[in-house]
Amino acid sequence: MLLIAFVSFLFSWKADQSLLNQFAQREIVADNWLSKFGAQISHFFMYSGFGVASFYVALLITFTGLYLFLNISIKKLHKFWFWGLAAMLWLSVLLSFILPDKALLSGVTGFELNMFLQDFIGKAGVGAVLLFMLILYFIIRLNITPDLVISKLKSSKKAIEDDFSEDQKLQNELNSESTSVHENSDINNLTKPSTEEKSVEVDLSSTHDDQVETEITEPKSQPKEKIIIESQNQDDVAMEVETAEEEDEVDATSKKLVEDFGEFDPTLELANYQFPSIDLLKDYNKGKSITIDQSELESNKNKIVETLKNYKIGIAEIKATVGPTVTLYEIIPEAGIRISKIKNLEDDIALSLSALGIRIIAPIPGRGTIGIEVPNQNPSVVPMRSVVASSKFQESKMALPIAFGKTISNETFVVDLAKMPHLLMAGATGQGKSVGLNVILTSLLYQKHPAEVKFILVDPKKVELTLFNKIERHYLAKMPDVEEAIITDNSKVINTLNSLCIEMDSRYDLLKDAMVRNIAEYNEKFKARKLNPENGHKFLPYIVLVVDEFADLIMTAGKEVETPIARLAQLARAIGIHLIIATQRPSVNVITGMIKANFPARLAFRVTSKIDSRTILDAGGADQLIGRGDMLFTQGNDLVRLQCAFVDTPEVERITDFIGSQKAYPDAHLLPEYQGEEGGTSLDDNIDERDQRFKEAAEIIVTAQQGSASLLQRKMKLGYNRAGRIIDQLEAAGIVGPFEGSKARQVLVTDLTALEQLLE
Repeated sequence: MLLIAFVSFLFSWKADQSLLNQFAQREIVADNWLSKFGAQISHFFMYSGFGVASFYVALLITFTGLYLFLNISIKKLHKFWFWGLAAMLWLSVLLSFILPDKALLSGVTGFELNMFLQDFIGKAGVGAVLLFMLILYFIIRLNITPDLVISKLKSSKKAIEDDFSEDQKLQNELNSESTSVHENSDINNLTKPSTEEKSVEVDLSSTHDDQVETEITEPKSQPKEKIIIESQNQDDVAMEVETAEEEDEVDATSKKLVEDFGEFDPTLELANYQFPSIDLLKDYNKGKSITIDQSELESNKNKIVETLKNYKIGIAEIKATVGPTVTLYEIIPEAGIRISKIKNLEDDIALSLSALGIRIIAPIPGRGTIGIEVPNQNPSVVPMRSVVASSKFQESKMALPIAFGKTISNETFVVDLAKMPHLLMAGATGQGKSVGLNVILTSLLYQKHPAEVKFILVDPKKVELTLFNKIERHYLAKMPDVEEAIITDNSKVINTLNSLCIEMDSRYDLLKDAMVRNIAEYNEKFKARKLNPENGHKFLPYIVLVVDEFADLIMTAGKEVETPIARLAQLARAIGIHLIIATQRPSVNVITGMIKANFPARLAFRVTSKIDSRTILDAGGADQLIGRGDMLFTQGNDLVRLQCAFVDTPEVERITDFIGSQKAYPDAHLLPEYQGEEGGTSLDDNIDERDQRFKEAAEIIVTAQQGSASLLQRKMKLGYNRAGRIIDQLEAAGIVGPFEGSKARQVLVTDLTALEQLLE
């Protein structure tokens, strides 16, 4: 509409200008193609504003509409508006500067601005400013630098010189050929031999040398061309001149692509995705900080000092650091006191303080003091809102930042999952493991775009992680042809883990082709358009596998789960696959040595025994925690005591509702397809190819109601391979069920009579 009004204004402005104040009267008719609206709006922009430069406004609004309609990233739109408005202002002043008498072309604003500048810096100054702005536009916006102009001029000059030299060489060759013909005719006309004949031969040889030199120095515009050198000698010599091909300048091409299209943006498909706001989280403390009970601190200090004095241990200095749930008392003993003596008084100090969960750190690493951690009588909650809102988390540059909670000194504790690289969590029932998993997932949802991270959630309890179903098409990954992205069936976990191993191998192949060492370098190279998608390259999101109850998986599937878990833990760090495994039973048959060796990061909530603490942490202390989110964290070095942040189910539900209501991908992130090796779906029930003892085996299985190959081996004295083939044939015939991990197959036929009917 603006474009139509502006074009019409160029023809109808004289007729409409005198009627501008009378447009309230309905009988007045304007000549503008958009009638009164067109006359008013074009008068405002064209006459009172910037003249013909006002056409920029119409173009900018059109571009904005297209960007919003096509859901294109609005980052570039800001540049369009900035440079468009700057160009409009510059053009308006330029037209007034060149044609001061044509005020209609520049508009009142451009005219007044030009006059104002001329009053202060003169006409020459205005011209210099306009020229400077033009040069600035060419350099910043169009990337046309003086170096580029000079190089273009040099290349065009060189091309002209090359064309001239080629014409000159062609002329020389033609002259040479005519001279050669003339000399040959002179030689044939000679009646007697003389020294001239030799001189002619010399001239010919020199001509031949010149010709050879000319052929060799010919430009490289026609590689692999055979050139026949004409000569008076016996044989013609054919010489193939070949130029070496130039190496591919990948960086230069990618730089040009980046200049033309910008870096690849993986978030472009969901460019308008909005991260959840902090208001979705509840502030349990309502902005209040930790309350310090001075009487409690003084009482605890006196009891600690008195207990140590009873054992003739003097204290030179004591300091208290108050945390959300625990207060750390740092003491410096007098000279000559053995540290082990204080360490052995753990139970005595706990008795004097009448407190649960006393923990002595002797000494505190890096401080030269001995720490005594005493639980507060009135512990305060650490809301998830407070750790998410902290500057330490918001300004984090980590690849996968996780805000676990707060330390004893009330500092937000943020770690990078990509650096861990895998996390093992353990704790007794009801001590905060599920809340800890929700804290990890919530942290990543607040920091990472759906294009940057994907979750694979394994929830044998079927109730802990179900809320994350709402963000399936945003953040979750699953195998093809699987209905629910959150895995609750243990038999499907094996296929998912093996599928993840296939994904890991394919990612390593991509890294090998790209000649990089890890996912961060690969994605940077892909964003810089140095990797061709036609060769299979793509942006790789981080994948986080979360297993809520690992002990249940080990019980039902055993080695078939442990093997791919261990393989992923050993290899998957570099290609962005990270594992988080939680269990309530940290015994050695669940957390095996193979798994522990590849999980350097450990997180322990309260456990019931010192043995469990040593199994998960390789150190004591987890049995002395006070529960309700009190935890110990280690990345292979020192233990850090933390109070886990608290995020309740309604808060997680609000976050997933907010994310799930936005535009999503067509489907969840699909993992490679994997078919179990012993799955019976693809077996053919060919009666002619059945084993000779098939019926005997079927009767044994139905009688025992136990579908296992080992039973057939014992009863029929068969080898393992033959027994396995018969089991597959029984499955294809519908006598036994599919493979279920370490458990025996289900027998689908109840008795021998039903078996006879089935076989008939």
